[in-house]
Amino acid sequence: MVLKNKKIVIATHVFIPGPSQDLRDYLLDKKTGRVLFIGHPLFYDPKLSGSTVEIYEGRSKKFSKISDIKKEFYLFSYIKHFFLNIFWILKSNYRWDGYFGYDALNALSGILLKKIGKVEKVVYYVIDYNPKRFANPLVNKIFHLADKICVLNCDETWNLSYRMEESRKEYFGVYGGHQKEVQIGIWYDRIKRLPFEEIDKRTLVFSGWLIESKGVQHIISAIPRILEKIPSFKFIVIGKGEYADELKSLAKNLGVEKQVKFLGFVDDQEAVLCKCACAVALYEKYDKGSLTYTYFTDPSKLKTYLACGLPIILTDVTHNAKDIEDKKCGVIIDLDKKSISNAVVKILSSPGKLKEYRENAAKYAKNYDWNKLFEDNLSRVLGI
Repeated sequence: MVLKNKKIVIATHVFIPGPSQDLRDYLLDKKTGRVLFIGHPLFYDPKLSGSTVEIYEGRSKKFSKISDIKKEFYLFSYIKHFFLNIFWILKSNYRWDGYFGYDALNALSGILLKKIGKVEKVVYYVIDYNPKRFANPLVNKIFHLADKICVLNCDETWNLSYRMEESRKEYFGVYGGHQKEVQIGIWYDRIKRLPFEEIDKRTLVFSGWLIESKGVQHIISAIPRILEKIPSFKFIVIGKGEYADELKSLAKNLGVEKQVKFLGFVDDQEAVLCKCACAVALYEKYDKGSLTYTYFTDPSKLKTYLACGLPIILTDVTHNAKDIEDKKCGVIIDLDKKSISNAVVKILSSPGKLKEYRENAAKYAKNYDWNKLFEDNLSRVLGI
């Protein structure tokens, strides 16, 4: 795809690296003529410098500006972000070919800019979606009104899963708009997968925040049953969180602390993942009676696991759980010791099955390489 004559805007809220930074990196790699990256802090954090604007020509950064951050009422901050997007684009004196607004607030800026002729195409990229996005009913209503405006007025809406479009119809009667499913991707070729002979064939791994809803305690509780069939079994836990001490106590109380290794935060996480045999993702479907965010979105962790060649033991919560199982890249389980231990033993006790599932996982993940996803979708939006 040739993008050297295109001018693209990305407006996003920043918390952790995500699809907005991946799109920026893709555009820079393709030597796009001009890229304007606007990043606003999602939450107040004194460690953050504030909203930033970066301008790139080809691969070179030509300009960078940071606005001061202040501790403000969050609604006022978000309104300010809306106007900062408009100010910076008007100040650029360019007409932009594409504007990618990550969340409704940033997309609303793009809609206005299109109406005054400053941008050609506007894409609403939806990362987080839930019918009960906010506990406050009024704020939740405002959020979904903004979402509806964006869906019906942007050139395209990129949803992380088909469930977002279905939810709009079911809960809010929102039909129409040019909605596309654009799942989370991975940089497939950057991951150094290991030959089957070099992995730890009896090791299961989890990566993520250590909170109760992530279900690590269910794996630890199942370890005594797993050890009956696989005495050399190991469980690696990557990450930190408020639940870490309870998990360590559980492992000790069950007498399996030698089988569980807590690594904390790891800089080169993928190197650890690639060494393991299989991964786990035990998502909860409900939280206090409501469907969780995970049900509607597309957790990036699953794509990372698969791209590292790891089959996944997972709950039937994510939009792609059944597809992962059907493609023999993983096994769906219930949150009980018997179901978990049976699934672990099924995969890890059979070298032939483990190798097959690992090959399937890597093959499946290749379909979600960012290069492929962005090329397919940008070519349609930009008419290239």
